[in-house]
Amino acid sequence: MGQQARPKITFEYTPETDQSFENALAKARDGDRLDVEDAVALLTTGDDVEGIDTDRKEAVLELADRRREERVGDEVTFVVNLNNNVTTACNVGCLFCNFKDPAGSFETDSDTEHDGFTKTPAESRRIVDEALDLGIYEVCSVSGLHPAFALDDEHLEALDAAADPSQVNYRPPGAYDVDPGTYTSQMDAMSIDGVHLHSMTPEEAAHATRGWEHGYEEVYRRLRAAGLDSVPGTAAEILVDEVREAICPGKIDTQGWVDAMRAAASVGLDMTSTIMYGHVENERHRAMHLEVVRDLQDETSAITEFVPLSFIHPETPLFEHGYVDGGATHDEDELMIAVSRLFLDNIDHIQSSWVKFGDTSGLKLLSCGADDFMGTLLSEEITRRAGGTYGEMRTVAQYVDMITSIGRTPVERSTDYRTRCVIDPELTPHGPILGPRADGSPMFT
Repeated sequence: MGQQARPKITFEYTPETDQSFENALAKARDGDRLDVEDAVALLTTGDDVEGIDTDRKEAVLELADRRREERVGDEVTFVVNLNNNVTTACNVGCLFCNFKDPAGSFETDSDTEHDGFTKTPAESRRIVDEALDLGIYEVCSVSGLHPAFALDDEHLEALDAAADPSQVNYRPPGAYDVDPGTYTSQMDAMSIDGVHLHSMTPEEAAHATRGWEHGYEEVYRRLRAAGLDSVPGTAAEILVDEVREAICPGKIDTQGWVDAMRAAASVGLDMTSTIMYGHVENERHRAMHLEVVRDLQDETSAITEFVPLSFIHPETPLFEHGYVDGGATHDEDELMIAVSRLFLDNIDHIQSSWVKFGDTSGLKLLSCGADDFMGTLLSEEITRRAGGTYGEMRTVAQYVDMITSIGRTPVERSTDYRTRCVIDPELTPHGPILGPRADGSPMFT
C-alpha cells in the first residue's frame, strides 16, 4: 500500500510580501513602528532567498538583542510559581492539544479508561497551600472546559434551567465522579495568604458565559472578586480566523479572544499574551497575530509580557493525522522571539519558555530579544502531555546558575513585573524571596 497523502490546508493569506528585507530591517533599526509587511520580510528573511538566510537572520537577532538591552537592560527575570490545572475534561477537540480527555470519560457510568484528572476546590487549596511553603509567589491555573464547570452558583442555576443543556455544553456536576466546583469557588480556594492567582483564559471566560445573559466583563468582575489577580492570554494560538478554523474550530474566534481580553483589562486585571506557532500557519499569520496583540496593547496597556510558544507536536492530533511532520525549526524560534521584540514596541517583556525550548535553546533565545525565562512551575502537564521532554520544574538555584552562565543578572519577579528582587550569585544558598511565605530558603533540600 502506498503512503497516504498528507492532508492539505489551503489558506488565503500567504507569506509573500513586496517589502524588501533591507527596508524592513532599516525601519526596525531606526525605531520606526513596523507593519505586517515588515514583519513578514523579517520572519522569512526576504522572498528573494530560499529558506532562511543565515546572515540576514543574524542581523535581525543582533538588532533585537540590542533593542532588548536598550529597553530592559541585562536582567533576566523569572517568577516562582506553581501550575495547578483543575481538570483535563474537555470536549472542544483542538487538533494541537493532547492535554484534554473526553469529558464523557469522567462520568460516573463511564467505563472508559483515561489518565486525566479533576480536582475539587479543597484539593486545589491543599496543593497551593503546600506550594506556598516552598516559597511560590504565583499559582497559574488553566483547565479543560469541563461541562459541569460554571462561573458560580447563579450561573449553575441558569445552566440547570437550560431547555437543551447539550446546546450549551452542560451536564450537571452529579453526572461526574468528581465535582470541579465552580470557577469562583476554585478561585477562592486557590487564593491563600495573598498568593497571586493567574488564571481564566479567554476561552475559559467564554465557557463561563454560556447559557446566560452575562458577558465577559461581568464574568471577570466576579472572578476578580473571588480572588483572580491576572489573566493568562493563552487560547490565542494564532489570532487569524482561517488558522483557528483549521486547528481549533470549536474555540472562540479572534474577535472573541480580543473581546475577552479587553473585558479583563476593563475591570483592572493585568494580562499576558501568547502565540503558538510552528504548525500549519505561515509567517504572514504570525505577523498578523503580532498586530492583533499590539493593537490590543495600544488600547489597554494591560499586557505585561508576550510569550512565543513553539508548537510541541509528537502526541497531538495534528501530527497523528498527518497535518504536520514536526514543529518550528531553531531558526524560526529565534526569529519569532526577535521579531516579537522589534514589532511589539509597546510590550516591555518577551519570554523564553524553557518548557518549549529546553535550557540550552531557551538561554540562546535570551540573546535574541527575550528577557524573561518563565517560572519554576513545579508541575507542567499541558506541554508534557503533548510530547514535551524538557521537564516540569526549575528551582531558584538552577535559575541563578543558568542565567549567570550567559553573563546576565538573575532577578526574581512578581507576575506583573512591578516587584523585582535582584539575586547576588555569591550569596548562597538561593531560594525564593517574594512569595507570601518565602524566606530565601532553597525550595528543596
